[in-house]
Amino acid sequence: MTVRVLLLTQWFDPEPTFKGLVFARELVRQGFDVEVVTGFPNYPGGKVYPGYRVKLLQREVIDGVQVTRVPLFPNHDQSAIKRVFNYLSFAASALVYCLLFARRADVIYAYHPPLTVGITASLIRLFRRIPVVYDIQDMWPDTLRATGMLNNERVLSVVASVCQWVYRRVDRIAVLSPGFKRLLVMRGVPEDKIEVIYNWADEAALSAPVGALPAAFPGPDRFRIVFAGNMGKAQALAAVLDAAATLQNEASNVSFVLLGAGVELVHLKQTAANKQLGNVVFLPAVPMAEVGTILNAADALLVHLRKDPLFAITIPSKTQAYMAVGKPILMAVDGDAAVLIENSGAGVVAESESPDALANAARALAKLNADELGAMGERARRYYIERLAMQISVGKFGEAFRRVTQRPPTASQIS
Repeated sequence: MTVRVLLLTQWFDPEPTFKGLVFARELVRQGFDVEVVTGFPNYPGGKVYPGYRVKLLQREVIDGVQVTRVPLFPNHDQSAIKRVFNYLSFAASALVYCLLFARRADVIYAYHPPLTVGITASLIRLFRRIPVVYDIQDMWPDTLRATGMLNNERVLSVVASVCQWVYRRVDRIAVLSPGFKRLLVMRGVPEDKIEVIYNWADEAALSAPVGALPAAFPGPDRFRIVFAGNMGKAQALAAVLDAAATLQNEASNVSFVLLGAGVELVHLKQTAANKQLGNVVFLPAVPMAEVGTILNAADALLVHLRKDPLFAITIPSKTQAYMAVGKPILMAVDGDAAVLIENSGAGVVAESESPDALANAARALAKLNADELGAMGERARRYYIERLAMQISVGKFGEAFRRVTQRPPTASQIS
């Protein structure tokens, strides 16, 4: 009998999200019946995408996947109040739709962040008795504190309590790293309720890239290190600019290419201009199919997050994309992510938020010959295929869905 999955996520295609259409399509391919409940696309800029407008309900079919969009307040700026309203508006709309109008599912997959999606999923579970698999991609309230979105300790304590409430009520929790699992166990979540399921990359888009390289992309006389993705406070890219300044003063051939958008982009551009950094290039965000073209043209790929205990147990999703394209990785994230690169032999590791360590790692990569760089990239690609590929990880979600639909909820889980 086909298992019906209600995939509840605030962000979905055409927004940049690796647990979006690619995930839903693979679930359908593996035999699941999927309905996506999401918002109107506005991330990361906070403006509704062209071709969409917020209304009471919109249904569409994308590549055979039923997608239902419910209204929300579009926003993604640095205002905590507006961001909270963005989260709450989607959560309320999704709750009303799922309680009153959605066809009954066998299992709910709920994507976190934001926490409000977990609250909605838990309430649906309470009233409709549908088991929930909760996928934690950001550890709240730790992420809120680490990114500076919230600094009020009383509010953060309330968020922590709500997280515990959600954890008790969902049936299964998936996390992206061993460190996430260790932290949840320390916080009282039963170990056998948690499963580590690594993230994957948009393999189809990356394997068949389209589009031409932007004119501003440095030429082959430079050693091009590309960072692709969101440029926010968590990425702490000011350290990368400081490393670039050091290398520029040494007349190094290393160039950093920063591809994407985010709340720190304007500030980063201004800083680069003030420092007169000729070895830093900013490129605007492009669709994932075009990202592959830029990644493939790079000599190495950069992952960077600020130094924080939370990020030491995080494996940024761009890591998998970088490994899938088979390029050497400069991993400037402490902890689990660094261990992954060391174990796979996929690149070099630098201390996070350390301009000197970044500059040293960039120098080391730039000194390698083509064969050495190629071997490093091949190790990255092989590790991804064997351990991190989409089919493998989605299959683990499928197993979790089938397990929770075969086991009735206990009284303590719904109390």
